[in-house]
Amino acid sequence: MDSLKKLKSVCMLSRNRWHLAYTAIYSLRAFWNPPKSSEPYSRIPTESYVNIDADQLLFPDINWSRLRHLANKKDLAHLNDLGGVRGLMSALITDEERGILADSEDISRRQEAFGINTYPRPPGKSLFSFVVEQVKDTTVIIILVCAVLVLVFGMIEYGAEGWYLGVSVFTSVLFVICISTIVNFKHDRLFSKLAMASNHNVQMEVVRNGMILHISVDDIVVGDVVCLNTGDPVPADGLLVEGHSLQIDEASMTGESDHVQVDVYENPFLRSGTQVVDGHAKFLVTSVGINTAWGEMMSSISHGSSEETPLQSRLNKLFSLIGKIGLGVSSLEFVILLVRYLTDDSEDEDGETKSKGVVGILAYALALIVVMIPEGLALAVTFTRSYSTKRMVAHQAVAKQISACETMGSVTAICTDKTGTLTMNKMEVEKFLLGQEFIEKDNYTSIASSVMEFFQQGVGLNTNGSVYKIDLASNLEFSGSPTEKALLSWGALELNMNFELLKRSCELVHVEAFNSEKKRSGILMKKNGDNTMHMHWKGAAEMIIAMCSHYYDSLGNLKAMEDAERKKLNQLVQGMAASSLRCIGFAHKEVYEHEIDDGEAELKENNYTLLGVVGIKDPCRPGVRRAV
Repeated sequence: MDSLKKLKSVCMLSRNRWHLAYTAIYSLRAFWNPPKSSEPYSRIPTESYVNIDADQLLFPDINWSRLRHLANKKDLAHLNDLGGVRGLMSALITDEERGILADSEDISRRQEAFGINTYPRPPGKSLFSFVVEQVKDTTVIIILVCAVLVLVFGMIEYGAEGWYLGVSVFTSVLFVICISTIVNFKHDRLFSKLAMASNHNVQMEVVRNGMILHISVDDIVVGDVVCLNTGDPVPADGLLVEGHSLQIDEASMTGESDHVQVDVYENPFLRSGTQVVDGHAKFLVTSVGINTAWGEMMSSISHGSSEETPLQSRLNKLFSLIGKIGLGVSSLEFVILLVRYLTDDSEDEDGETKSKGVVGILAYALALIVVMIPEGLALAVTFTRSYSTKRMVAHQAVAKQISACETMGSVTAICTDKTGTLTMNKMEVEKFLLGQEFIEKDNYTSIASSVMEFFQQGVGLNTNGSVYKIDLASNLEFSGSPTEKALLSWGALELNMNFELLKRSCELVHVEAFNSEKKRSGILMKKNGDNTMHMHWKGAAEMIIAMCSHYYDSLGNLKAMEDAERKKLNQLVQGMAASSLRCIGFAHKEVYEHEIDDGEAELKENNYTLLGVVGIKDPCRPGVRRAV
């Protein structure tokens, strides 16, 4: 911290000296190159001067273009020229453990030098564009063509009184266009506001001033050290600082469905717009906003879409069928009337020939087509969409496309995220199963010290969270996923776990991060005192029990897990799950170095000893049943 402050003061002093030097040089050049007599002094030529950004003096060895090239090209040679990740961290005046200074001046200077972590949004569609979309609709085009023909032939056949039918059809189409345009326009504006608000609500964990803070993705700057966990989006381009079993889904960038393994040595590059599918890590932010690969791609993508909605497709097929039937019937009518007209050369009552007979026959045929086309159907659909949209907004549900209102009527099953959506995402340990009995909080002191030590190792080391204090007088703070926070809080407050002492007394040899397939995570650790090796697994209780051949009771006695004991343990776990508890099991095994194949850490998955099972409660949000 002191070294960063000294560096900052030196940079500020250099900045002030640079300003004085620049002023002196500029003044001397003004005297050496006086303006011509015909030119005012306010028009001194400046083509020969170099415009230097004073803020770049804090980062003399790096700029945004080099960082952008580094991430986009995944250039390892260029990274090595910069001194690797450590050298780049030094150039960006940041630290792996403490992060950036994070005062307002430091953050604003980084934003001026490297940009902000936002993307330029495309301008919203105008009202006229929505009108054009409605006019391009196949149904509207058919009705408009028929309306024009009916109006023309009606005027020819009936004179001034022949406009009624054509104008009525035009009025119906006008209603459809106006109402659809207004509904779509208002819905587009509403969704844009909600989308912007939701983007600002995405929170990430960053290291600043030695503390882990939760900030918005928009506030991330170059030089930040960001913590990533399974399921997190990568908020900016960067380089991996440290991580375990990190796999990234880059389908949004490359279209490849295979996950990419990211490691410190061969592939330390991370790109914004991707997502963590396995593992956890810390990475250094090198590019933000439009300078990232995702920002460059988004700026070149057109957001327009001409895809038909399901209802539009069905209506177009219906109108096409009606049009074909109508055309066939009207053509038959036209042929019959025309033949009758040609074979009958009689005169009317006034003695005049039927000079307008052909026009009249054609008008009748067109009128038949118009009558068969249900121009009111499009208007009814528009009103129904508008009504459905208003009802959804009243229930605080807004769909990106109004066509979603059409398909929701066919829904038979709803698949939704549970944690944090249906529940409050505030987890805490509710039950503790040790052996085949539940241990109350008041009786934790009766647990054998050896079992308690193993539990503290499993909770405090086999985790991607952390425990820290902002200052000596503050309370303990916990970081990580809600499940990790609940376990760390339980370990620190109930099991008297000293997180810092635990980390210093043990060394992690290998880490296998949690993934959704195995439903567990594991570590191989070495105790610094006696150099003994221990394996710990943590995960879904039924998976952990299946790995175990023994279990501990509260007195520390090691007992064999026969079929009867295993069945009883599974029944106890099922009872906890029936009470809406998330059941997490812990298992342990001591190993020897010669058991590790070829000196490489490999976590075996059998013959473990069950330490216990904890039940974590995540209460449901009020009103969930009614909302669903």
